[in-house]
Amino acid sequence: MKSIAPEFTVSGQIEPEDIGALKAEGYSTVICNRPDNEDPGQTPFSAIEAAAKAAGMSAYHIPIRPGQATAEDVVAFHKAVTAATGKVHAYCKSGGRAQSLYTATGR
Repeated sequence: MKSIAPEFTVSGQIEPEDIGALKAEGYSTVICNRPDNEDPGQTPFSAIEAAAKAAGMSAYHIPIRPGQATAEDVVAFHKAVTAATGKVHAYCKSGGRAQSLYTATGR
């Protein structure tokens, strides 16, 4: 995980079993910026979402193809980060898209 701000980190793909550790570290929200099936064998967002919801966390799917974020994507990302009641972890394939969206929100 890469810390971008005190309450915001990014990483590459996470797995459902990572959710418990995130919750224990004070995260309340997970944001996925990967389209499902971007890579063979990639864990689908629905599995991450189910684990997050079971842990009492919020989960958002704002899939972005590399280099193709729209203004609407930035607004959706901003709303997800703003709605968080604790730390936020966003992920994609490498963390780059998640970091770019965070920067685009002007935070």
